[in-house]
Amino acid sequence: MTTHAIPSMQQSSRNPPFRTKTFLFDIGRVLLDFDFESSLARLIPSGTDDAHERIRSVLHRKDELESGQIDPAGFADWALSILGSDATREQFYQAWQQIFTRNASMWHCVRQLAADNHNLILISNINAIHCPWIFTAYPEFALFEHKILSFEAGILKPELAIYQYAINTYRLDPAETIYIDDQPQNIAAGQQMGFLCWQYDLNHHQAFEAWLQETLAAG
Repeated sequence: MTTHAIPSMQQSSRNPPFRTKTFLFDIGRVLLDFDFESSLARLIPSGTDDAHERIRSVLHRKDELESGQIDPAGFADWALSILGSDATREQFYQAWQQIFTRNASMWHCVRQLAADNHNLILISNINAIHCPWIFTAYPEFALFEHKILSFEAGILKPELAIYQYAINTYRLDPAETIYIDDQPQNIAAGQQMGFLCWQYDLNHHQAFEAWLQETLAAG
């Protein structure tokens, strides 16, 4: 697959340096793809007729976990009862965690951006079952200087308050901040806050790289 070089990696020493930007990165379907359904299905007894509906019921309450309204133990116990599973709480945690796969193309971009001294910040709707586990399982997250995690902040995207929190906490200039997310409602909120935004699609990574190249080149 053809990839575009990030501009600052290909400029000559005679050209002025590109201005440093701050990047706000979503995690799910941007840095990591995920599949809850396949992993949770392994917890359900074979022959269960309504397995899909049970999984959907569990995922329907995911926002409560990601906003910190319910603790992991309480969520796990409730979810196991809905799934009709005799798995242990720890087995549920493992199933909840083993949903991710790396998006290698995006991590290639992240490494280039970090090497060029851009400021990298995570902003994610995520939960206390995934964190801090995810940062050990995927050590490349150390490239990010800061993390805004919904379950810690008590705010979910696309609420404007979580973006205002990012601006206030890290003294961001929205006009110099690039926000990458896969969800249209989150991108709409980011645009409302004045960020430079890209709605990411795993299946069209090259379009993102082309846009990023143009955006960085424009200063």
